[in-house]
Amino acid sequence: MPPLTMRVAIDQIAAIVRKDIILELRTREAITAMLIFAVMAIVMFNFALRLRVDTFRPLTPGILWVTLVFAGTLGLSRSMSSEQINQCIDGLLLAPCDRSVIFAGKAITNVIFTLFVAALILPLMAILFDESLMQPGVWMVAALGVIGYAGAGTLIATMAASTRAREVFLPILLFPVALPLLVASVIATSGFLDRLPLTEFTAWIGVQGAFIVIFWTAGTLLFEYLVES
Repeated sequence: MPPLTMRVAIDQIAAIVRKDIILELRTREAITAMLIFAVMAIVMFNFALRLRVDTFRPLTPGILWVTLVFAGTLGLSRSMSSEQINQCIDGLLLAPCDRSVIFAGKAITNVIFTLFVAALILPLMAILFDESLMQPGVWMVAALGVIGYAGAGTLIATMAASTRAREVFLPILLFPVALPLLVASVIATSGFLDRLPLTEFTAWIGVQGAFIVIFWTAGTLLFEYLVES
């Protein structure tokens, strides 16, 4: 891609991200729902499991990623359904830009929102569960997992957005697809928390990277056909 064309595409992606962020700052619907769900889930897990287990260490990675996945799904559902209201998606499709730019803009917005939630719940979990979550390795795994989940989620949310029961179809379609990413993220997070040698779980970080490449590439190539079907 020529440098000028690449710069135009980056500017267009930034415009879409800026539009979504400004809209969210005005309504605060997606972020509020994601945060409330994530905080309530963590608090409920904390009190419910404290009665049954002596240590949270084996459970912390699973609780973290289940919370992030469900909170992220709330944001994904909102990101595309909001474009269907009043046919706003038609305005995006009429814009003089490639369809892959729209996918990239929406996916990056979902990454930003979910990372914002992750940045708040990781310290909360570190305090409530008394675990060493505030370390660079855990943050790296969280970032990779969120990026992969946002790519796959944006693609599947586009498929579900045109259906009447999109809130139901999105998790039904997305969770089986995202299962390998969830497993890899949980194992990699456990590796850092247990301070295992990096070589023992590097392959799972590689699974995260492969998931990102596959679904961001698929989204770039298929978004045009899905959004116009």
